[in-house]
Amino acid sequence: MTDLHVHKQRLFDEASCREIVAGTTLTAVIRYERPVREYDGLYAVTRVAKLTMMGVTDFSVFEQEGADCSEIGVIHAEVSGKRLRFWFDPHGELYVICDEAEIEEVSRPCEARPLRNGMSEWTFQAPAGELPAVSWFLDRLDRAGLPCAWRRLKRSSSHPALRWEGYLIPASADDSAPRTSGVHVQAYGPLDGCDFGITLRATDSRQDGGGRLLVVLADIIARSFAGTCLAGNQVMEHDEWLRDYGRVSELDE
Repeated sequence: MTDLHVHKQRLFDEASCREIVAGTTLTAVIRYERPVREYDGLYAVTRVAKLTMMGVTDFSVFEQEGADCSEIGVIHAEVSGKRLRFWFDPHGELYVICDEAEIEEVSRPCEARPLRNGMSEWTFQAPAGELPAVSWFLDRLDRAGLPCAWRRLKRSSSHPALRWEGYLIPASADDSAPRTSGVHVQAYGPLDGCDFGITLRATDSRQDGGGRLLVVLADIIARSFAGTCLAGNQVMEHDEWLRDYGRVSELDE
């Protein structure tokens, strides 16, 4: 479990001159890897799920000092009296009773290379549509005033869903910049019922402009397709991303 948020709504009761709780929502973000049998083979898939539990009437969070309670083996769920109950293993450190719940999840092929310090990552998953070609990205970046060159890479993973990968390097990048400057792009095909996905990685370096380019690319993708975004540990619907993080580039529609 990477994140746990509790949101309580309160109303002021004029009769008692006190605030009363009007509703509680608890959100848990869970990152896990699971082998999936596809294309006659067994391949690792990384998933990040956001479980939102609304109308929470009872919950408990218990953590023993010195214990890592973020590790979850199993989540149990049941319906009792029109309410949902969740227990989070291994020892029930988190227990929730709520009226309703919804889950949003982003999947991608398991990344062999871990995220380095100072590196940002953004993933977009589209439930329907066709994966754009590299030329599509180059054209949109030209319109946004950030022309780039493309350097193709050999596939870093044997996962059959991976379609292509490489680096988008700003044309303004210094000639002395490393060959891995810019934004690393991985594009994958159908996975977990979604038609395509795109993962962007970049260092927050001012020298090669990778951080700025990643934000502009994310904005272009989110404005062009319907889907779910994963920024760090935040799982957001397309509209949420545009509302909170969008409007960073001016594009000719």
